[in-house]
Amino acid sequence: MDTASPVYLVLDLTGVFAFALNGALTAIKLVRLDIVGVVTLGMITALGGGMLRDIVLDALPPATFSDWRYLAVAASGSLVAFVLGRRLDRWATPIVVLDAIGLSLFAVSGALKGLDFGVGAAQAVILGALTAVGGGTLRDVLVREIPSVLSSGLYAVPALAGALVVVVATEAGLAELPAALAGAVLCFVVRMLGVRYDIHVPGPPGQRGA
Repeated sequence: MDTASPVYLVLDLTGVFAFALNGALTAIKLVRLDIVGVVTLGMITALGGGMLRDIVLDALPPATFSDWRYLAVAASGSLVAFVLGRRLDRWATPIVVLDAIGLSLFAVSGALKGLDFGVGAAQAVILGALTAVGGGTLRDVLVREIPSVLSSGLYAVPALAGALVVVVATEAGLAELPAALAGAVLCFVVRMLGVRYDIHVPGPPGQRGA
């Protein structure tokens, strides 16, 4: 897959926008930062996973610094959250949903970029998960919370599942758009089911899974 294709670019930039909103809303809700802090946390959330992916792939400089649209979309999403965020009556739902959207889109785009760089199927799945959870993990560390990937029910698992679907479908010859949509929808649905029903991956005996 050509990472410059419209499908890939739309997936990646939409994920950037969703995670920027999520990170900025988290900043407003949890730590009440000023505009600089809100935009910074939003951009780190939005761009962190993709930067980790590109570093692993040795795709340097990362897309964040080689394509101005990534920074522009991340900054725009953060500013939108800063301006409109305090008008939201309920915080939990938009933050969780935006996180699930970003997780799903990055799981798919990360896996596809891995395949484009010629890594194996298993490695592409791992790259998809890394792209998906990387920004959220940095966000949680910066606001002094246990990262969702370590504590939240069905966080890494949906990312792995979505990445696996898109890799298998792409390797089987399915067109990139339906493969990407199938993987993203699966990831989103599994993540939201985990949130709705408080489902957790099994942990050690006597301890709740993460």
